[in-house]
Amino acid sequence: MWTTKSSIDAAGLDADRVWQALKNMLSGVSPSSGGTYALNGEFAKGTTVSVTPPGQETMTSEIVECDPPHRYADSTDMEGLNLVFRHIIEDQGDGVRLTKELEITGPPADQVGPEIGPQISADFPDTLTELVEQARALPQSN
Repeated sequence: MWTTKSSIDAAGLDADRVWQALKNMLSGVSPSSGGTYALNGEFAKGTTVSVTPPGQETMTSEIVECDPPHRYADSTDMEGLNLVFRHIIEDQGDGVRLTKELEITGPPADQVGPEIGPQISADFPDTLTELVEQARALPQSN
């Protein structure tokens, strides 16, 4: 197994707003510099998401964790590997901490993970920043 994660603190945001921004991104409502997404059904465990990373072919991921508004993960199988991308939203007093994790498992994970993992996760800080910006841009609810 190979793992990595990146986190960002977002003062003044609550978990519900970040969750809505994440849902919007995965539903294709908000563009993402990390690729395009299309939710193939309800935003719930077991639903598939079509993911097209920049410059790559579309892949299908399955939502394997969906615990609003704090935890989301999707899983993609690729060439003998399983890639789990997880978002964790933690309340932090006056704001939240948003963490994005990548977990690579499968027989070649220990060998291939250190090679492809950093390439796959290189944009995590940028996509987290983008998600926070999208959450801040959401209309205020009454």
